[in-house]
Amino acid sequence: MTNHWIDIQYSDCVLIMGSNAASNHPISFKYVTKAKENGAKLISVDPRFTQTSSKADIYASLRSGSDIAFLGGMINYILENNLIQEKYVKYYTNAPFLVNADFKLPGDNDGVFSGLKDAKYDKSSWSFQTDSAGVAKKDMSLKDPNCVYQLLKRHYSRYNLDIVSRIAGTPKEKLLEVYEEYAKTGATGKAGTIMYAMGWTQHTVGVQNIRTMSIIQLLLGNMGVAGGGVNALRGESNVQGSTDQCLLFHILPGYLKTPVASLPTLAEYDAKNTPTTVEPNSLNWWNNYPKYVASLLRAHYGTGVSLEDSYTYLPKLDDGKNYSWLSLFDAMYKENFTGFFAWGQNPACSGASSNKTRQAMGKLDWMVNVNIFDNETGSFWKGPDMDPKKIKTEVFMLPCSASIEKEGSITNSSRWMQWRYKAVDSPGEAMPDGEIISELFYRIKELYEEEGGPLKEAITQMTWDYGPKDIDGKVRHLDAHYIAKEINGYFLEDKEINGTLYKKGTLVPSFAFLQGDGSTSSGNWLYCNSYTEKGNMAARRSKKDESGIGLYPEWSWSWPVNRRIIYNGASVDPETGRPWDKEHPVIVWNGSSWVGDVPDGVAAPGAGRPPFIMKPDGVGSIFGPGLVDGPFPEHYEPLECPVESNLMSPQFVNPTIKRWDKEGTGTDVDARATCDPRFPIVCSTYRVSEHWQTGLMTRWCPWLAEMQPSMFVEMGIELAKNKGIKNGEIVTVKSVRGQVDAVAIVTDRWKPFNIDGNTVHEVGIPWHYGWITTKMREYVHGDKKPEVFTFGDSANIVTPFIGDANTMIPESKAFMVNVERKEV
Repeated sequence: MTNHWIDIQYSDCVLIMGSNAASNHPISFKYVTKAKENGAKLISVDPRFTQTSSKADIYASLRSGSDIAFLGGMINYILENNLIQEKYVKYYTNAPFLVNADFKLPGDNDGVFSGLKDAKYDKSSWSFQTDSAGVAKKDMSLKDPNCVYQLLKRHYSRYNLDIVSRIAGTPKEKLLEVYEEYAKTGATGKAGTIMYAMGWTQHTVGVQNIRTMSIIQLLLGNMGVAGGGVNALRGESNVQGSTDQCLLFHILPGYLKTPVASLPTLAEYDAKNTPTTVEPNSLNWWNNYPKYVASLLRAHYGTGVSLEDSYTYLPKLDDGKNYSWLSLFDAMYKENFTGFFAWGQNPACSGASSNKTRQAMGKLDWMVNVNIFDNETGSFWKGPDMDPKKIKTEVFMLPCSASIEKEGSITNSSRWMQWRYKAVDSPGEAMPDGEIISELFYRIKELYEEEGGPLKEAITQMTWDYGPKDIDGKVRHLDAHYIAKEINGYFLEDKEINGTLYKKGTLVPSFAFLQGDGSTSSGNWLYCNSYTEKGNMAARRSKKDESGIGLYPEWSWSWPVNRRIIYNGASVDPETGRPWDKEHPVIVWNGSSWVGDVPDGVAAPGAGRPPFIMKPDGVGSIFGPGLVDGPFPEHYEPLECPVESNLMSPQFVNPTIKRWDKEGTGTDVDARATCDPRFPIVCSTYRVSEHWQTGLMTRWCPWLAEMQPSMFVEMGIELAKNKGIKNGEIVTVKSVRGQVDAVAIVTDRWKPFNIDGNTVHEVGIPWHYGWITTKMREYVHGDKKPEVFTFGDSANIVTPFIGDANTMIPESKAFMVNVERKEV
């Protein structure tokens, strides 16, 4: 989230799209309700009429997979009616920048941008025109045909009400109602916010879905202001924290880039990843990249190893190789793996195309399941359609602690790092994850020391100072405070900075003090300031708030440097420094400094410093050449869809996605079914309030199982009538990849869509179920046996094995199925 939960209440219009926040993020909806009490309008855009829709002032339905068309129509409406916040757009975005004259838009180039070759773009024509000094040329009148603003206007002129309605199935009058209401937030002093979740991300154009709304927010001046922003609703309490700390293969902590094989030296790595700029006023904060890398290396290996050797020890990705979830399980399926740690996850149910995932795990030599309970992953070998005699995989179970059984922090959607304390001891042999990792580290290190191995120093030289040590130098008990301090970072030698001497061993006060010479450490530069000599910032619980807009700066800690609304430098007029919204100012100039939120690199009023400090040019990117599939979002159909062609252009699906259905694996697990009469119904997955993720922790709770006992498929009344299906009947949901039994829920929450004159039905299935239930456990004398057991298997049995072109997140929100009565 660029803003935070409490801030939602200051919005004048809340657009919830790709999310059912009222059900799945109820705390966020508390502040939506407050916004409505203050006069805000709530817009719900969803294929299904949800709990959120029932509270909305405006509800608009759309076919899953048509979000860019829907939002592109809004961009067209804003531009055609000149509803932009003009000064904001001119000074705080790259709208005035002139683009290479060779650049071509999809409307002029058969549905793709210029430079496409072999499913990959040559981006040379996506560059900006520059003057003799290398500074991007700009037209502040926004009239030059090659400026970003005019290209944007031309690109989205194709997204008129008629074509959007034909693609999305949303009636034109409803489109207009949404566009008119949300565009009002472009007025000075008004703010609109977007709340989204997996309904936007899980598409082959997921990143571009979010980009489209980001463009709208920039056009309307909604970034950096109270009640504005682009706000992702995380589906797990620590998803933000886990990505910050490098859960994903392509990033190191703090979103530093994972090294690749073609960059063998630290100097080459820094040069490749440190952006430069000739824009005269840009702060270009990423020019500090080498400082953050050096401090990370010191956190890994200490001062006893040179920075260059430390870099050598880091794993390197093979250039051009993708190691995300889909690629890993495809490699596993093709027997390119011998072992697998399934840590705190349940891929047998959570992974796309679950039959492929389950078969892949059967081709391993060994697998370790680290979890609080056994699950479909640990017991995959005895699941449906599995023959244990033909499976060679040896499975080990390591029971680990639940969150309430250990101390540490979480970082929520708001970027708030909050400290949580241990409530109870773990049962039986269960251990905290960190203790398991620590024990593994010591045993692996011992093996390397005894037997050697390739680049053994990468393990043997690693620092491991995460708690009090015994006489042999081994950590006796992992201490979360030691870890948090290392993540923050230390001065490793006496260092004078700006006239102040910082002594060796003291905690670094913020990332502005990190050094590139190896004299500081920091396990994550973004979290430098979270645990200082003043104490554990994440543990703070003061309700003091002088801002008047709910910043609560002394409640927990927010990255970066406790800033609650990022890009807040854009909340003020570039010339006068006066807040756009005088009633809800985020920062205010008091004559000598900014007060309010921690200012986002803002210079004095009128200094000309652009506010988007993490961008080399300092401005928000309406034109975004960094993505692999286009500098502007363009509508492409999902891999599986109910239409024979893309009504917007000759290019059917995103041209840059990795297509396993084309490459094939010799089986039907990667099959695709578009406009296949066997699978005429659009399907989407979603959550329910009563269950959590794959249901590992909730399906075992009898009170929750009683409220949501079974896998179900929600369908419209007309579709059920056509199929002869009655409410409560057991039906089968089938895709080309597999099938799952479900209870039919017949409801008017689903309405058929009119897609270019054709009736298209859509259904929805939750993804919380799996074949393991409490009925299968052994009960002994004294045990209370639940009265209700869950029924069904994973929704992902029917989802496709395909992902977003940039992130590879699976496309689980739009694919094709059929629904049939069980006896048919």
